Amino acid sequence: MIAQNIFSITDQEFSLFQDLIYKKSGIFLSESKKALLLGRLSKRLQILNLTSFSAYYRYVTKINSSELVELLNRICTNETHFFREHQHFDFLEKKVFPDFINRAGANLMPQKIRVWSAGCSSGEEPYSLAMSLLAYFSNFSGWDIEILATDLSTYVLEKAQKAVWPIEKTKEIPDKYLKRFMLKGINSQAGKIKASKELVSIIDFQQLNLNDNTYKINGLFDMIFCRNVLIYFRNDKRIEVINRLLNYLSPSGYLFLGHSESLQKMTEQVRSVIPTVYVNCR
Repeated sequence: MIAQNIFSITDQEFSLFQDLIYKKSGIFLSESKKALLLGRLSKRLQILNLTSFSAYYRYVTKINSSELVELLNRICTNETHFFREHQHFDFLEKKVFPDFINRAGANLMPQKIRVWSAGCSSGEEPYSLAMSLLAYFSNFSGWDIEILATDLSTYVLEKAQKAVWPIEKTKEIPDKYLKRFMLKGINSQAGKIKASKELVSIIDFQQLNLNDNTYKINGLFDMIFCRNVLIYFRNDKRIEVINRLLNYLSPSGYLFLGHSESLQKMTEQVRSVIPTVYVNCR
C-alpha cells in the first residue's frame, strides 16, 4: 500500500499552482496554504502515476485540461451547515418576508421570489432557504418560489443534488422544519435524512465560476446569498465579483454576506441594513 504524503512541493511548484488557481477561480492561496495544496493534490498524483507536482502541472495545463475541474474540486473548502448564521434567517422572517408581502400587495413586485445561493457547497444553504421560504409563504396564496444554487465544485454539486445527509445533520435543523421537510431513512438508508420532493422541486443546481467575466444566468434575484465565499478572493477580485453579482440583484433586493465579510468602500450601489446584509439602492 502506498503511503500518504510521499510527495513534496517546491516553492517554484507552489507558485505555479498558486497562479493557475488564482487565474482560473479567483481563489488566492497564500504561502501558508502550501501544506493544504500538498495534502489535497497528492492523491491525484498517485492516481495519475505522476512523480512530481511539476509533472502534474504539465498534465493539467498541457495534456488534459479537463483535469482542472478535479484540481479545483479538491482545492475548494466546502464547510457548510443547515441554517448557518441564524441571525440571517431571523432577519428573513421578521423583516424580508413581510417586506415582500407588503410590496406585492402594493403591486411593487410580483408574487414570485427568486433566490440565488452563490457558493452553495453541498446544499445545506439552499435547502435551508427553501424550508424557510416554503414554511412562511405557505400561509399566503399565489406565491411562486425559485432558488438557483451554484458552486465551482462539481463534486459538492453532485452531493447537493442527491439531497441526502447523515442523521447528525438533524441537530442543525429546527424541529418545525425537520418534521415537515425531511425524511428519515430506513433499512439501507438508516442513519440518513433526505430532503422532501417539495424542497427539491424549487431548487436548480448549476456549476458556476464566480471568477468568470460573465455568468450564464437569466433574470434578476430578490435575494442573493454569497456567504463565506469572498474571503477566498483578493480585494480586487472581491470587487469584481460583487459588481457582477449586483448586476443580478433586483431593485430593493437583498444581498447576504458571511459573518466576516463586508462591502465597506467597495460599492455605493447597496446600503447596509444590518451587519452583513445589504439592500439594493436602485
